[in-house]
Amino acid sequence: MANPLFQRLALLTGVEAAEAIQKSRVIVVGIGGVGSWCAEALIRSGVGSIMLVDSDTVGITDFNRQVQALSGNMGRKKTDALKERFGSINPSCEVVPFPHFFSKENAGLLNLSEADYIIDAIDTLESKLDLIETATAAGKCFFSSMGMAWKLDPTQIRIADIWETSGCPLARLVRQGLKKRRFSGHFTVVYSTEKPNRGDKEGLGQNEASAKSNAAGSRKKAVLGSAMPVTATAGMVLASLVIRDICGKTADSDTKGSEAS
Repeated sequence: MANPLFQRLALLTGVEAAEAIQKSRVIVVGIGGVGSWCAEALIRSGVGSIMLVDSDTVGITDFNRQVQALSGNMGRKKTDALKERFGSINPSCEVVPFPHFFSKENAGLLNLSEADYIIDAIDTLESKLDLIETATAAGKCFFSSMGMAWKLDPTQIRIADIWETSGCPLARLVRQGLKKRRFSGHFTVVYSTEKPNRGDKEGLGQNEASAKSNAAGSRKKAVLGSAMPVTATAGMVLASLVIRDICGKTADSDTKGSEAS
């Protein structure tokens, strides 16, 4: 029986899909402006288990766009802050914090084989490429967010195969990086067609230098302009991909059952 906390979703999806959502296991890698809202939406949709992967702590620059950025959480690990919050929303969900920077070396600790869905909300290029290779090689259902910095218009967010994206600088770097690694697989991404808007011209040089450092694989974060309506929308779209995929699978199951009868 579907959890009564999510009865409104069950009215929309049907009980079978709602129950399937409550049995699902999701890993969200990167819980910043995109990943934190994706995780929040999944928790409020009733997922059964969620692993939160991020090594960062809550800082002052997070307050304009991240779920866990509250005054009482300053300096706390983001994974711990979200675990506490999510426990108060849905106590029946297993929330597993993994307060580490994702790398190929620690990927084995994530138990990717046990996950139903893996969400990529990483903003460091090399780690993003590593996760793409690792998750797709594991045969998992994988959804990835591209660049949402320097964007103001959430209506320009799109969904596409990575090789069909256009107008997104990060997606271009991802495609180039995958080609260098001789990766030819396919996966779905959330990206924006909006041309980057850089309002702070004086800080642009510093930010671009930081972005190039990230592209080279540095763990040092760039200070990039960002807006919650865009980052949060991207996170919600990622969560919706998971929910709709589960609903589609249960619908397929219903159809097969009808045909068999």
